[in-house]
Amino acid sequence: MPRKVLMLGWEFPPFISGGLGTACFGLTRALDRRECDVTFVLPKHVDSGFASHVNLVSPASTLAHPSLPPPEAVCKVREAYLTGPLPRAAEVLEMIQRNLHRVTTLGLPMTAPAPYSSSLPHTLVRLALESATVRRVLRLPDHIPAELRTQLLIEIAVQEAVPESAGRGAEMFHARTSDYGGDLIAESERYARFCVAAARDLQFDVIHAHDWLTYPAGLALARMSGKPLVVHVHSTEFDRSGEHVNQPLYNIERRGMHGAVRVITVSMLTRNLCVNRYGVNPDKIDVVYNGVDLDPRAAGIEPIKQSEKVVLYFGRITMQKGPEYFIAAAKRVLDVMDGVKFVVAGNGDQAQRMIEMAAAMGIGNKVLFTGFLRGKDIQKVFGIADLYVMPSVSEPFGIAPLEAMGHKVPVIISRQSGVGEILTNVLKCDFWDVDDMANKIVAVLRHPPLQRTLRDSGYFEVRGITWDGAAAKVESVYDRAMAAVNRR
Repeated sequence: MPRKVLMLGWEFPPFISGGLGTACFGLTRALDRRECDVTFVLPKHVDSGFASHVNLVSPASTLAHPSLPPPEAVCKVREAYLTGPLPRAAEVLEMIQRNLHRVTTLGLPMTAPAPYSSSLPHTLVRLALESATVRRVLRLPDHIPAELRTQLLIEIAVQEAVPESAGRGAEMFHARTSDYGGDLIAESERYARFCVAAARDLQFDVIHAHDWLTYPAGLALARMSGKPLVVHVHSTEFDRSGEHVNQPLYNIERRGMHGAVRVITVSMLTRNLCVNRYGVNPDKIDVVYNGVDLDPRAAGIEPIKQSEKVVLYFGRITMQKGPEYFIAAAKRVLDVMDGVKFVVAGNGDQAQRMIEMAAAMGIGNKVLFTGFLRGKDIQKVFGIADLYVMPSVSEPFGIAPLEAMGHKVPVIISRQSGVGEILTNVLKCDFWDVDDMANKIVAVLRHPPLQRTLRDSGYFEVRGITWDGAAAKVESVYDRAMAAVNRR
């Protein structure tokens, strides 16, 4: 039966920083083909023309209000409140009601308060809820305005979902424009408040939250609506940071996984992490592998005529992706083989270090850094590649190998990647074994029969790994989540 899904995500075309945006786009298109009605909520405004198959909700604009106090005034109110004597609940309510007319609204297709603005009433509501004695406002008589009571309930739900943000200064009320910059915990709280406010006029059967930044929003929405929450784990803090985890981020991930009715992981590797590191009941976890949308025309792109072989690294240049092992393997290949260029397509916090590493090894002229690619540039870089290598240190899944195989490019992946659980027509090595990686690169480049076998068999294999198959499994997860809530 068709379902109404409220989906929460941090990325969606044209704003894609990595595999998460690609996964959300592919999955929502497949769910649309299965007649699921998906409303997708983003933390930043995008052109709705990029989302013809979903109902896209995002902050369209923050409208200035002539009576809105400057941020300095908000800071002074907060400072006076925190340093002075604690007011009684009735006094706080009076302050809030006096300033209700100053609430800023967003340009949305529905009526919603302004979670992304520095409004004085919102600040006072938040300050009120920071005091245990003032929390009694929720038990005051019915003469409290309905809108004020709703605001208080929203604040309670959001603060319970992300207590890590409690006690922060007024800086948390300023939205940033970058996708993953600044105070991300504060960003996730603002997003949670926006989602709850925006969803008040929406009809939905299930909430689907992608990765930790949306988990607080999912938990708050589940509390306010009573609808089942499904969280989708694309990556964990152990994948991003190794053993040096950021404790507040870990706490948010754990709270989201435990608070959800069902948990989707992108591989058995990630499922085991959720069970062993986060204490999640394995019975509530479903493994749904990512898919790929193949365009047969893309596979027929004529490669650029050149005498050199091209080995491609495509993805974020971060510790998790193992770019230093790619550079180290490149050095070993170039020691025994001429006529090879290594292309690093992507950006990230390790990009400068990789450039310096290649230069120090004396192979700077053999390693090309393209920066971040999107759209047709991605097709072009796959079109010139003779081999794709993904040396990830910890990869929950890894969509890029599927894209490479869909472009008829042979693939080498690390054994520490979730996508290796479903691929057979690829070569695999441990990320740290750069000698083995280099040997496999040389073997593919020197032996055309091996290259053709990987190319043709890989293309045949990847045609069966689709988003339609993933969407069918996700739908069954929705059914189990809704049934569990109904039994309660």
